[in-house]
Amino acid sequence: MDYKAAGVDIDAGNETVRRIKSLAKSTFTAGVLSEIGSFGGLFRLDTTGAKDPILVASADGVGTKLKIAFMTNVHRTIGVDLVNHCVNDILVQGARPLFFLDYLATGRLQPDVAEQIVEGLARGCRANGCALLGGETAEMPGFYADGEYDLAGFIVGVVDGGQLIDGRSIIVGDVLIGLPSSGLHTNGYSLARRIVFDHLGLDVDARISELDATVGEALLASHRSYFNAVSPLVARGAIKGMAHITGGGITDNLPRILPQGIAARIDRASWEVPPLFQWLQRSGEVPEEDMLRTFNMGIGLILVCPTALAETVLDDLRTRGESPVVIGETIPGPSIVTYS
Repeated sequence: MDYKAAGVDIDAGNETVRRIKSLAKSTFTAGVLSEIGSFGGLFRLDTTGAKDPILVASADGVGTKLKIAFMTNVHRTIGVDLVNHCVNDILVQGARPLFFLDYLATGRLQPDVAEQIVEGLARGCRANGCALLGGETAEMPGFYADGEYDLAGFIVGVVDGGQLIDGRSIIVGDVLIGLPSSGLHTNGYSLARRIVFDHLGLDVDARISELDATVGEALLASHRSYFNAVSPLVARGAIKGMAHITGGGITDNLPRILPQGIAARIDRASWEVPPLFQWLQRSGEVPEEDMLRTFNMGIGLILVCPTALAETVLDDLRTRGESPVVIGETIPGPSIVTYS
C-alpha cells in the first residue's frame, strides 16, 4: 500500500501548484513579499495617508452553485463568483481589498479542473486590485463524490477609520439606492435547482426562450463586483451604509445595517424584476415573500445616502456605467424592511 493507492496523489498536487503559480503571480501587488508555496503569505501593509487604518476580513463560499459547475463541467467562472462575493462583503464597510486566500477541497485532485478554478480566482483578484496571496488544496478521498469539490475564500481589506461605513449615521428620510445584480449571484441555488431540475425536469443544456440562454448559462452568470463603481463614493464620504444582498435577500440583509429605531420602506414597483426571477417564481409557484427572502430579485447592492446627495450619487454611478435606481427610503420603526 502507498499514499496514492489510498487515494492521495502527491504528484497531482505538485502539478496543480506548478500550474497555478503563474496565475497567482499575475495578481501580485506591491505589498506581496512571498511566492506561492510558502507556508504563509507575506504582505506589507502600506499605511501611507491613512490616519487610522482598520483591517476588514471576511470568509465565504458559493454554496450549491457549485452543483451547476459540476453539471456543466464549467469551472472557470466559480472563482470569479467567490472573489467578487468576498470583495462586496468588505466593500459595504468601505474597505479596499488587499489580498485573498482560497481553500479548495476535493475527493480526487484533477489539475486541469483546479487550474480552471484558480484562473477564475486570479481573474477576479486582478479586476478588484487584490492579490491572490495563497491558499490550500486538499485531496480528501472518500469525503467528496467523484468530480465534486468545495471552495471557500478568505479576504482581507483596509479602510481608514474616517471612511469606515457602519450605518450608525443613517437617519429617517435617507434615500435607498439599488444597483442591479447580474443574476442569482451566489444565493438561492438550492431552491433554484429544486425548481429547475426536480420540478421541471430540465437539464443544464435546455434552452429557455424567455431568458435567451440555456439553464446552465443563466444559472452560472457571474456574481458581479461593485468595488470599482462604489469606491469613489466611499472616498468622498457620500455613503452612510451599504448592504450586500446575499442569502436572505433584501428582507434580511438590509436590516443588518439599520440603527435601532430606523426601518426601511422598499417600493417594489421601482425596478423591474429580471426575467430569470420571474421565470423561477412562476415555474415553482414560489410565494412572493419567499422570493424576497431567497433571491436578490435583481438588486445586488443597496446604498444609503442623505437626500441632499442622492442626485449626485446617482449621476456619479451613471458615469461609471451603472444603472442605479431609487428603491425606497428609511422611516421610523423597528429595524425591518417593509414593502409597498
